[in-house]
Amino acid sequence: MAVTLRDVARMAGVSVKTASNVVNGYSFVRPENRRRVEEALAATGYRPNIGARNLRRGRTGFIALVVPELGIPYFGELAGLVITAAREQGWNVLIEQTQATRDGERTVLEALGPHLIDAAVISPEALHAEDFAALDPGVPLVMIGEHSVDVRIDHVAIDNVLAARTAVGHLVEIGRRRIAAIGAHPYRGTAALRLAGYREALGEAGLPELVRPALHYHRQDGAAAMADLLDLPEPPDAVFCFNDLLAVGALRAIAERGLRVPQDIAVVGFDNTEEGAYSRPSLTSVAPDKVAIARTAIELIQRRIGEPSEEFVPEDVQTPFTLAIRESTAG
Repeated sequence: MAVTLRDVARMAGVSVKTASNVVNGYSFVRPENRRRVEEALAATGYRPNIGARNLRRGRTGFIALVVPELGIPYFGELAGLVITAAREQGWNVLIEQTQATRDGERTVLEALGPHLIDAAVISPEALHAEDFAALDPGVPLVMIGEHSVDVRIDHVAIDNVLAARTAVGHLVEIGRRRIAAIGAHPYRGTAALRLAGYREALGEAGLPELVRPALHYHRQDGAAAMADLLDLPEPPDAVFCFNDLLAVGALRAIAERGLRVPQDIAVVGFDNTEEGAYSRPSLTSVAPDKVAIARTAIELIQRRIGEPSEEFVPEDVQTPFTLAIRESTAG
């Protein structure tokens, strides 16, 4: 027969309420009682019935993670970290991708409701402020990544302007003077911020701008933009790409022309994905603290569930980043 919480309490010599408090992670349990309950849990192999617990609390036990594209390594890696952080708190995660379009993001928002999920974590690219009105007010929402909409929603991100400025400043420091950027986009909020940081760094150094757009942030887009730059009478001696996939595509285009990285052209990416770390040459890249982003988003969801809306004060949390310097700039 399945082990019950009553069996655990009996073995530990405590009340069912005390055993329940230990299982649910409450702190107000005497250390000796906690130790006895934990030993009983290990001895019996008891596993809580998450479904029943969620029903009692009026929850579904699911949160949604909404990202532009799982095919972009950054979002795939981040999704895994969100799943890990959510499971530690007893949630399962449903994942949706929007293809970074406003219609795709609105469609997903409109489908989310408290009958399906308890909360949502979303990385928007094209939403407008009025689009958030479609979300059921009973579903707490946390935004990750940069955005340009003025809404009362919790937000977790790095400082993309400072991160881009740091990346380009590194290229200036190693002596590059004709620094291109790949990834400008008319609708992506992150692109606007990274472009601003690029321009700030060049302005401080008194260097000219050389910007190429990217409709999508895939390898082929980076390769095409880099090929266009290499066709110029004066090609760049460095390039800052707005994500690692664009940078990997740029590396390919440079190699096909018989040029060397970083001797002829230095390359910097953004997101510090595993693919960039193992490319050849390995890629210097802006490294957001993805673990901190995932854990902070889940912590904010925990705080918001059950909180009266009239008492809600949104938080804007900035997580750290570093610049991972590798062979594509260091040789």
